[in-house]
Amino acid sequence: MDGILLINKEAGMTSHDVVAQLRKILHIKKIGHSGTLDPNATGVLLVLVGRACKVLPFLADTDKEYIASMELGKKTISDDIWEEVLDEKPVIPIKDLQKELDKFRGVIEQVPPMISSIKVNGKKLYEYARNHEHVIRPVRSVEIYDIQALDEVKLQFRVSCSSGTYVRSLCHDIAENTGNYGCMSSLIRTRVGRFSIQDCVTLDDVKKGEFILHPIKDVLDHYTSVPYTPISDIYNGKHIRLQCEDNRLAILDKGDVIALYERDHGDVFRCIRGLW
Repeated sequence: MDGILLINKEAGMTSHDVVAQLRKILHIKKIGHSGTLDPNATGVLLVLVGRACKVLPFLADTDKEYIASMELGKKTISDDIWEEVLDEKPVIPIKDLQKELDKFRGVIEQVPPMISSIKVNGKKLYEYARNHEHVIRPVRSVEIYDIQALDEVKLQFRVSCSSGTYVRSLCHDIAENTGNYGCMSSLIRTRVGRFSIQDCVTLDDVKKGEFILHPIKDVLDHYTSVPYTPISDIYNGKHIRLQCEDNRLAILDKGDVIALYERDHGDVFRCIRGLW
């Protein structure tokens, strides 16, 4: 069993919980995931099964889409409503949510939440937070491709953004820009790359056998795919010669990606990952 499984993660579960359950349901140990979702978030979780686990280091930085809502008046350690409240102050109503959201289009700088897995000096930020240690958080550049208000009352919006964007931080910054404290109150991941929430199944669906495994090549479409003969050279990990402008390639056997190659010198390519 090899391929990509798209799970609509439920609230109250970690991404690791989902993987642990899938190992029991599918009776396979080689299962991993790409793009962690917080326990209280729901939506698209891309799960790698069997041979697909080998492609994890070679996935493209995958753009994401979310539907989020925020709550004003509270400042929390995690930039969401589920962790410690650090301070509160009266709310200044936002008169035009879309106008405020538009200010965050394009490349912006973010400071990640203290409750996050970003490492500083080899230690994760949440570890500093749990030990009540002060640390300077790194400023990161991310890109907001599109952002649209959905509900002015609930302060709900849809955002399409680059990989690595913290929507919790975005909520904090939007609120701060209006003179408020604010934090994220709900989050649904609706898309990862080409995969949308409509493509996903639940854990219950998997238990019933009502799911499909997407082929590995679906997450390697940023590589040019080419067939090669004799194919035995690929399975033996040999260097090969190809006339190609790309420096990295996916090698196909009967339509399936079986190896990733990169240019060694000239027209000679070497295997960097076998997927059989």
